[in-house]
Amino acid sequence: MRAGEGGATRKQYRPIGGVPMLARSVRPFVDHPRVGPVVVVLPPDDVATPPAWLAAAVPAARLRLAAGGASRQDSVANGLAALPAGARIVLVHDAARPFADRALLDRVIAVAELGAVAVPGLPLAETVKETDAAGLVIRTVARERLVAVQTPQGFPRDILETAHQRGRGEPPATDDAALCERLGAAVRIVPGSPHNLKVTTPEDFALAEAIASLGAAS
Repeated sequence: MRAGEGGATRKQYRPIGGVPMLARSVRPFVDHPRVGPVVVVLPPDDVATPPAWLAAAVPAARLRLAAGGASRQDSVANGLAALPAGARIVLVHDAARPFADRALLDRVIAVAELGAVAVPGLPLAETVKETDAAGLVIRTVARERLVAVQTPQGFPRDILETAHQRGRGEPPATDDAALCERLGAAVRIVPGSPHNLKVTTPEDFALAEAIASLGAAS
């Protein structure tokens, strides 16, 4: 679980429906009967003195903290190193997605336990066009097999560790599944959730408040 930096109040610490976004993001993992330790990757300055509400969100016996790195890839690698040796399946989630639910975790875990990488995804509804650097359209892309991916992504631990080891010094990947694709690992799309949005912009926060007010994935 990655919590990034930025601003006087870090984005992932901002409340949604009165609950810090990071606390909402960890809740489905804490509540899931098959999830063990929860590693939260924090900005380095916050590891020694994490937000007080985090202790209330994750039981002390299950909470592990790791310091974020220079890149997303480094941060995930640091979190992976903080896991106990017995963890066979790893779920990597973005703290900016506060509305994952148990059913989504179930789908991801089921595929990862079969030995494949599991990535939640939703079919694209919009028309997709490829452009050049000047903004001129090169072509319209067939969208029938395109999906917008989400987290949590699920991995057999050995595959994820190997992917990160081999990914050092290579061009950065936008997600951990892409690192595994480079290995030739099987990566399978599982149905995502329309509520599982990534909260980035002020408009996203407004939408998240609306979802929280309806009680969806809260």
